[in-house]
Order: sequence, then C-alpha cells, then structure tokens
Amino acid sequence: MKYFFVCIALLFYNNIIAQQATTKRLVFDSTKSLKRAEISCGQCQFKMEGKGCNLAIRVNNKTYYIDGTGIDDYGDAHAADGFCEAIKKAKVQGEVVKGRFVLSYIEFIDDEKK
Repeated sequence: MKYFFVCIALLFYNNIIAQQATTKRLVFDSTKSLKRAEISCGQCQFKMEGKGCNLAIRVNNKTYYIDGTGIDDYGDAHAADGFCEAIKKAKVQGEVVKGRFVLSYIEFIDDEKK
C-alpha cells in the first residue's frame, strides 16, 4: 500500500513538472506593434481543414493555425463562450512562420467596453 501512494505521488509530481515545462508565457514586447485579429477554433468557426479542434487566428483576412498557446488554455473550448462556439477579438503580437502564426502575446478585447 505504501508503494501505491508513492507511485501516485510521483505521477502527480511528474504531471506538474511536465505542465510547467511546456507552458510558455506570452509576454508583451513594447518594441513590436499590436495587430487586431480574431481568434477561434480553426475547424469549427473558420472552416479550416484539419482534424479535431485547434486554435486559429484570422488577421488581415487570412487564417492561420496558432503556435505558442492552445485552444484549451483559456477554458473549455466547447463551452457556450468557448473558441468552438464563438469568435473572439484580440490584439496580438507574433509572426507567420512556415504558414503558422507564432503567437508571442495576446490581449482579448471585450466588445462591451468599446
């Protein structure tokens, strides 16, 4: 029984370490301009090709899948206000690399505060 609890503790610890290692902080860079964009599920809202649900961006009327953050990093993508159900406006920093948008900063725009 003692080994069972030790194994559970190690699995829990490894999961926390793995999450911290893969979580990238998005940081504002004052030397770069902010771009207005729309963020949502590429397949559900932007009708992009692919399997499953993946975070995508529409900037300058072009859509790209996003690298640097994931669709569930902002809550449940399939919730009523999630990315699979809604398109959200944002100010972003990043660049297109090999056909994907590498996100370095995101600030969501609340439509009610216009």
